[in-house]
Amino acid sequence: MDWKEILRRRLASPSTEKKSEQELKDEEMDLFTKYYSEWKGDRKSTNEFYKTIPRFYYRLPAEDEVLLQKLREESRAVFLQRKSRELLDNEELQNLWFLLDKHQTPPMIGEEAMINYENFLKVGDKAGPKCKQFFTAKVFAKLLHTDSYGRISIMQFFNYVMRKVWLHQTRIGLSLYDVAGQGYLRESDLENYILELIPTLPQLDGLEKSFYSFYVCTAVRKFFFFLDPLRT
Repeated sequence: MDWKEILRRRLASPSTEKKSEQELKDEEMDLFTKYYSEWKGDRKSTNEFYKTIPRFYYRLPAEDEVLLQKLREESRAVFLQRKSRELLDNEELQNLWFLLDKHQTPPMIGEEAMINYENFLKVGDKAGPKCKQFFTAKVFAKLLHTDSYGRISIMQFFNYVMRKVWLHQTRIGLSLYDVAGQGYLRESDLENYILELIPTLPQLDGLEKSFYSFYVCTAVRKFFFFLDPLRT
């Protein structure tokens, strides 16, 4: 058949009637939706991993969603309480010091008691689950210096544990002032923290309450100047 005849028949067929721009867009969208749905279904059926991906994004509640906001605040409070209970209290720290002193490894260096790695692990087994994170080979190696017997100082190790506990206590205390719950303190949050901290500072016993606002403003500005110079 001549190509002219083919072209003539093609142009005369009803399927080639002109369509509006909107109809073409609708048809294109229908085809896209059809093929995308088929592709998505095939992917899910061939890869079981898609069913195990956990949810990693949670939308923050809006201001008018009071119930969700209260739920979020309560969840954060429970989380921080649980983290606080995981820290060593005074009684557990005293028990740790008693165990370290009981398992010291002679000879002493001056008046400083020492402990070797074997006794170090024994204390870790007896100290309880809360102390497990401190009795590792990595921590022991950090505190090991030039002792010819391969020991570490009991006092240095105990101070290391104390500083870690204080650090986490401070981190939890600061988190309580994170009103937005975003993992950082805004300027107003830090102001509230320092304002409530003033009565616990012996150096500020003589400071009159009328000057509290000036002190808080100065302290907060200094923190932000040194810790956030780019205002990020």
